[in-house]
Amino acid sequence: MNFPSEVKYTKDHEWVRVEGNEAYVGITDFAQRELGDIVYIDINTVGEEVKKDDVFGTVEAVKTVSDLFMPVTGTILEVNTALNDSPELVNSDPFGEGWMVKVTLADVATVEELLDADAYKALVGA
Repeated sequence: MNFPSEVKYTKDHEWVRVEGNEAYVGITDFAQRELGDIVYIDINTVGEEVKKDDVFGTVEAVKTVSDLFMPVTGTILEVNTALNDSPELVNSDPFGEGWMVKVTLADVATVEELLDADAYKALVGA
């Protein structure tokens, strides 16, 4: 499993990569492995401010549908449209081409409250 150190993690298995006052959000390698083959991503919150821990969309795998929880408060600027035709990018590259949303952060400092790679590894028993 992959645990990049340049991102922060949540207990709900989302990750955040900060770039200035914006951030990319997706699900972790652990989460995509648990879900299995991802077949559909449903995110209809572009332009909305989403509070930390609120649901911002869903991910559908062959065997289940799971909510996506926002790891930080922010306004959703963009959804990764590549996932419309290729949701399997989340399986093959969850921290790269499989990102889900880009957000403007309400408070960049809140990212520091999230888990680092070592803490997330411990959480998932890796």
